[in-house]
Parts: sequence; structure tokens; C-alpha cells
Amino acid sequence: MQISWYYYLIMIYIAAVNIFAAAITVHDKNAARRHRWRVPESTLLLTAALSGCVVMYATMHLIHHKTKHPKFMIGIPLIFIAELAAAVLAVVFLCGRV
Repeated sequence: MQISWYYYLIMIYIAAVNIFAAAITVHDKNAARRHRWRVPESTLLLTAALSGCVVMYATMHLIHHKTKHPKFMIGIPLIFIAELAAAVLAVVFLCGRV
């Protein structure tokens, strides 16, 4: 079975969003330390919702950033579960099987 070109596009998109998610999380942590301009929480959550939730969550734990905020520690895993459910439903709907 040959992988279609759109699977490569999806993989490139997910990789790019996750790299961006890690970068803005680290930037926000550094900005917080230096009392500088911060990344808005809505931007962080939007990036997580655009498929950057796994790497963002791991980065937050790795650098101890926003780990005391329930909005992030509960919200990001919920976003991941919703994305996973949507992906499973898409596969079932499009392919007719899991």
C-alpha cells in the first residue's frame, strides 16, 4: 500500500504545529522570568487545539510552566481526547473500518 501525498501534508502540518507549540511555550516561560511580553493564554490554547497539544503538554511539564493552571493541565488533555476521538471517527467514516 502506497501512502498518499495528503498523508505527508498532514504529517508536515502536525510536525510544524508541534514545533511551534513547543517554541511559544518556551518563549512564554522565558518572558515570564524576564517580566516581558507574554504569549496570551488564548494563543497557547488555540495552538493546542490546532494539534499541538501533545508536545505543548510535555513541554509545559518539562519546563514547569503553567502546571498549576487547571485551564491547561485539564484543558489540554481534554483537547487531545477530543482530537483523538475526531480522528477515529474520521477513519471510521472515511474508510468504513478502524
